[in-house]
Amino acid sequence: MPKSILDLIGNTPLVESRTLNQNKNVKLFFKLEGHNPGGSVKDRAAYNMLKSGLERGDLDRNSKLIEATSGNTGIALAMIASIYGLTMELVMPENATKERVQTMRAFGAKVTLTSSDVGIEGARDYAESKVKNDGFIMINQFANDDNWKAHYNTTGPEIWKDTEGEITHFVSSMGTTGTIMGTSTFLKEKNPDVQIVGVQPTDGSSIPGIRKWPEAYLPKIFNPNKVDSILEVSQEQAADMARKLAMEEGIFSGMSSGGAVTAALRLADTLESGTIVCIICDRGDRYLSSDLFG
Repeated sequence: MPKSILDLIGNTPLVESRTLNQNKNVKLFFKLEGHNPGGSVKDRAAYNMLKSGLERGDLDRNSKLIEATSGNTGIALAMIASIYGLTMELVMPENATKERVQTMRAFGAKVTLTSSDVGIEGARDYAESKVKNDGFIMINQFANDDNWKAHYNTTGPEIWKDTEGEITHFVSSMGTTGTIMGTSTFLKEKNPDVQIVGVQPTDGSSIPGIRKWPEAYLPKIFNPNKVDSILEVSQEQAADMARKLAMEEGIFSGMSSGGAVTAALRLADTLESGTIVCIICDRGDRYLSSDLFG
């Protein structure tokens, strides 16, 4: 029996596509990360980053913590910081959905909104300045090895177990790249032939949670050798697929999940056979104030 909310992180369901996948020789599974208590895949990384930092003594209850986030990591950090009694400031572009801001504040975090003109890069710059000038400690999901190790220790093993080792392709949107780095590392150890497929937005597309980073902001945890191929999806494709997931598969998720599924279905159409696992990274209810489901 779970002893705390933290024990409910991970072990998320894996469900098979019944409608959208039209290739009868390919199995497509969705890993429903919205079932984590904070509502997204980021619970895994946030828990491991805070827990490991506390265990090493890098963090304590007197630490002034700060992190730039597009949303899901911030919610996860706010939730877990509240359990550990940690002070947390979260920095986001001002065009983040109000559900995300309100959820972070509900957990007791301070939320600072930066100009949407400079995006998440601007939020990262603000957090860096607070570290440099005001004595803050940044969790730094983009360079923190505890981010990808969370997925090496949990997401990868869960997928391997639940597919009984039959997985042939893993598809994940790429933001901080922690999910794809950790899961790839584990799956490749089990079977080097498993193909790891990353998903990025097309040029000019804005998809929350998926990024094509400028070189200066490329996550330090990212290792291109751990990704076999990258598929690009447009903002319109990602949004359309998020709506189709809800209406045709009963899976309520955000736009980054729509992007990942778009890529997974494109991949499925090219295969003679296989078992694809695609990450559904969060729940759709944190997008209701946007025009995604309007």
